[in-house]
Amino acid sequence: MDFSKEKLDKVLQKMTADDVQFVRWEQSDTYGVARSKTARKCNFSDKVNNGFPFYLGFVAVDPQCNIVHNSGYHEEIGYADGLMFADLDTYVTIPWCKNTGRVLMEPMYEGKWFAPQPRYVARKQLDRLQKMGYSLLSGYEQEFFVVDQNTLEPITKDVNVRSTIRNYKDPEFLHQIMTDLPKVGVDVDYFESEYAPGQFEVPYQPSFGISSADTGHTFRTSVKEIALQHGYIASFMSKPFPEYPGSSCHFNHSLWDIDGQKGLMYDADGPNGLSDVAQHWIAGILAHAPAISLLMAPTINCLKRFKPGTFAPCNVTWGIDNRSTAVRVKVRGERRTYVENRLGAAAGNPYISLAATVAAGIDGIQRELKLPPPVKGDAYDEKNLPPKTQTLPNDMKTALEYFANDDVIHEALGEEFCKCFGTLKLHEMNLEAEAKAKGDDDWERNLFFEYL
Repeated sequence: MDFSKEKLDKVLQKMTADDVQFVRWEQSDTYGVARSKTARKCNFSDKVNNGFPFYLGFVAVDPQCNIVHNSGYHEEIGYADGLMFADLDTYVTIPWCKNTGRVLMEPMYEGKWFAPQPRYVARKQLDRLQKMGYSLLSGYEQEFFVVDQNTLEPITKDVNVRSTIRNYKDPEFLHQIMTDLPKVGVDVDYFESEYAPGQFEVPYQPSFGISSADTGHTFRTSVKEIALQHGYIASFMSKPFPEYPGSSCHFNHSLWDIDGQKGLMYDADGPNGLSDVAQHWIAGILAHAPAISLLMAPTINCLKRFKPGTFAPCNVTWGIDNRSTAVRVKVRGERRTYVENRLGAAAGNPYISLAATVAAGIDGIQRELKLPPPVKGDAYDEKNLPPKTQTLPNDMKTALEYFANDDVIHEALGEEFCKCFGTLKLHEMNLEAEAKAKGDDDWERNLFFEYL
């Protein structure tokens, strides 16, 4: 991260030009919930240079900030603070918050970057990739539900995908999304309705490196804040309405040379138009799909997406432009061939989804894993599947077992992160058991809907 005086001066100049008086120092917790403190602009330089104290235990809380014990980061370290340091490249002025800017930050503890923090985990994987001579161009397709803040009913009632009338249920909300998000670094492409009542998607342009996950984090928080100003709740809870398909967060990405000038996934003479490195990369994702599915669809609710016939994957498959597979590949020449990892659920943390995908892909390259045949036709139909095709876990107990037993993913992401993440999943299982004992069928929505 760049802490130079030149970079700081540039940010201060922008603050002055935009009449910024307050700065929101923000980070993502493990669930992807934005946690922040708002400070006065006059203290910004001091905090950039000396750090900003912030509670470390936010990596081990649930979406409503209930402390999850035995994670290693609450009582075990005396409920300690870390020192947060700003990544000045992430500074933006927030157009919907008067006189307010925002900068993303990462914690240090005892002189080192804090190992379980999601942004650090993602940066570490990108560093590994860079040392191998690759850069990553990536972006997210994040779906979400919009409901009335008072009634909690979806703002549209029908399932009529991409209907113009549905898109323009509230033109002011749509137009503010399209107008304001580019001002905070989210290069919006288009707005469309999706396959459930009140469900929408706003794809945006990809970027290289950690800025992609920063944009994913910014998108989710921004949409939620703007929705509140229009009397709505925007929820990235993956499956709040059991009778309808859930919301996904597909991770689109491709490998490039270290300078980001040449795409490395395409080979006109390769099988299906894919280069050797692309084949190994996809094979790595498939090899670790049962484990990383939990990292990309990380809640009990998320895992309920993995059902046949729902445009969500249910098995470890890949195909060329095939929406029924776990990995969908688009082959469009050197600069536009990319991989769509469809394991991701809307409630997944963008930093963790990136880290999981890169860790799996790197293993595929390093071991030169062989890519199985692509699925042609419907991957929900068993007759179209290669022999011994694995099923994706769709319950927490099974998913956690796959995650716990994948040594490659644990080594890549670090035991500190993996222990913390696993403890949060056990917490969810305990909450589910308690809810079932009480006959509480609403516990998932009560926990996840507003904050995710």
